[in-house]
Amino acid sequence: MDDSTIICRCEEVTYGEIKKALELGLVSPGDVRRYTRAGMGACQGRTCQRVLMQIIKKTLGSEDIPEKTITPRSPVRAVTLGELAIVAGDEDH
Repeated sequence: MDDSTIICRCEEVTYGEIKKALELGLVSPGDVRRYTRAGMGACQGRTCQRVLMQIIKKTLGSEDIPEKTITPRSPVRAVTLGELAIVAGDEDH
């Protein structure tokens, strides 16, 4: 695989960036994710998590790394104070 190969499309993280994180000693999938932002985009790793885990396991030479160490988070969106102020059943304000 070439270093310029995109692994995480949402955050445009390349194979080279993941390799660099592993070379720096980041061995936890969560640490690699935080360092590179792989799996933190709109899909929350649903597209790239499997490939990311394969790279980590192959590089470290271990199959004992649980995939549960990468936890998808729900996407969020900005809300206005007005939306927060609406009381259930009182949407006139």
